[in-house]
Amino acid sequence: MIANARMYSVNAATAHAWRRLLEWVIGRAGIACEVIDHPPPRPLPELWARPDLACAFMCGYPYARAARRPTLLAAPVPAMERCGGEPLYWTDIVVRTDSPLRALADTFGHRFGYTSAQSQSGYQAPRTLLASHACKRGGRVFAATVGPLVTPRRVVEAVIGGQCDAGPLDSYWHELLRASEPALAAQLRVIAMTEPTPIPPLVAAPAIAPATVARLVGALLAVEHADALAPLRAQLRLQRFVALPAARYDELVARARAADASGYPQLA
Repeated sequence: MIANARMYSVNAATAHAWRRLLEWVIGRAGIACEVIDHPPPRPLPELWARPDLACAFMCGYPYARAARRPTLLAAPVPAMERCGGEPLYWTDIVVRTDSPLRALADTFGHRFGYTSAQSQSGYQAPRTLLASHACKRGGRVFAATVGPLVTPRRVVEAVIGGQCDAGPLDSYWHELLRASEPALAAQLRVIAMTEPTPIPPLVAAPAIAPATVARLVGALLAVEHADALAPLRAQLRLQRFVALPAARYDELVARARAADASGYPQLA
């Protein structure tokens, strides 16, 4: 079996921290499992489809839309005030610090980046936020969209490099960037945020044995109280993991369908 934390591996330092945390979870669970790399540009759906996937972060939107959903293990609770101790995240709409754009409406008529149409934070959440504005403007708010950029890192590079004027960042990913690369994060400014929604969970392949799943869940829930993990929790801006009903992610599909029904089926 394999485990992976690519979604929130902001850089080599955070990837190493996630590897250490997942190795602790695997050891606590007492299972045979290897933490593997799955770096860009390898597609994340390829990882999520592996039958030997024991523990990996998965975006909530494709999780909710999957014909056969992976088994939900637990969801992280970021150590961020807006989360309020809940497994939540949102999308930060960012521009360059020196950009003249100050509010969401200022981005209209400019270039907007995105990661992938299958991403909640990198596409669907901004689309939901923009739907009402788009309807008032004939279904289009931007001069152009730039993407798929695939990863939040590429969104950062495109915004700072001037390939787009604004773009979306997963709020937890953005927090990890602030913590680990403050000089880079300081080149970005948040001008809008979407509504909080359930954060990407850790999942296992449907074929993973229920007994193994139970041991992994128990180990993830134990992360909060492990004194030895305190430095890693601080580095990863992680409060704890919590169990979360799979049905909570249905709201992501409902939000996307509402944007469709409003007449804004794609970012434009």
